[in-house]
Amino acid sequence: MNTKLKNFYFHGIMFHHFHDNKKHLPGQGSINRNQFKKMINYIGRKNILSAPEFIERYKQKRLKKNHVCLTFDDSLKCQFDIALPVLEDYKIKAFFFVYSSAISNHPDLLEIYRFFRHNYYSSMDKFYEDFFNNLPKQKLNSFFTTKKKLISDSMQKFSFYSENDIKFRLTRDLFLTNTMYKKVMKKLFNQKSFKIQKVKKNVFLQKKDIIKLHKLGHEIGLHSHTHPTKLEKLNYKKQFEEYNKNSLILKKILQIKKIKSMSHPCGSYNSDTLKILKKMNVEIGFRQIMLNKKANPTHLEICRQDHSNIMRLMESSK
Repeated sequence: MNTKLKNFYFHGIMFHHFHDNKKHLPGQGSINRNQFKKMINYIGRKNILSAPEFIERYKQKRLKKNHVCLTFDDSLKCQFDIALPVLEDYKIKAFFFVYSSAISNHPDLLEIYRFFRHNYYSSMDKFYEDFFNNLPKQKLNSFFTTKKKLISDSMQKFSFYSENDIKFRLTRDLFLTNTMYKKVMKKLFNQKSFKIQKVKKNVFLQKKDIIKLHKLGHEIGLHSHTHPTKLEKLNYKKQFEEYNKNSLILKKILQIKKIKSMSHPCGSYNSDTLKILKKMNVEIGFRQIMLNKKANPTHLEICRQDHSNIMRLMESSK
């Protein structure tokens, strides 16, 4: 592995969005097929373990600090269309973490909102301008003032986000209720004549895609049912419902008895989450960030490096 990656312990590499300038347009943090291939070569193919081997080596305590696996969150069609052919070329079997409402008639709108931001605005800042202008300015500014330290800390913790990215996420998750957030977004949808059903199949995996991934040997894992951005705020019962429904739907689609893996949506979880996943006999789970002090504290908290951090290393090494 390239020494500039400074791997002190085994971990996952986290991917979300891909683009091809045709069906899947470029968006914040998205990469294309060639960038993905270069990243695999930069990491070193010999260091990348396929998902089944990563699980078994973890259980046997045989993972080395240079070992990584590739993980894909959020049930995204672009991963199937763009990343999968590359994985197959390199003979890499990856983890695909699926939130099951995405394959229902009523998907959670998290990724739909992202699609809207990137495809109906000329820039992210243009979207943020529209979004913030639809909120009470004085109250919002007061909120940002009280969250000044949190904004600063978040920018250090998630260096791949801009200040506006952080402010938007805090506004969505802490300043607004879910109902208020949906109301603002619906207003923006109407302004742009945006229709959800027209884009749904371009955004999310379909059942047949998930079945194909499974048959090819990739690991299909849990990612909750509706992808709450703050799952840790839910009580035990609601968290159980999220993961139990997720598990039942995926097992039915794949015709299997057990789901072995998972990743925490938005990195959000608490002690209740871990209790639930242990009771469900999940063998391995991934969090969202790398830790400087305690590496991989439990089998349900394996650290992950965001692909954007590796991209920056690749750029700086040119």
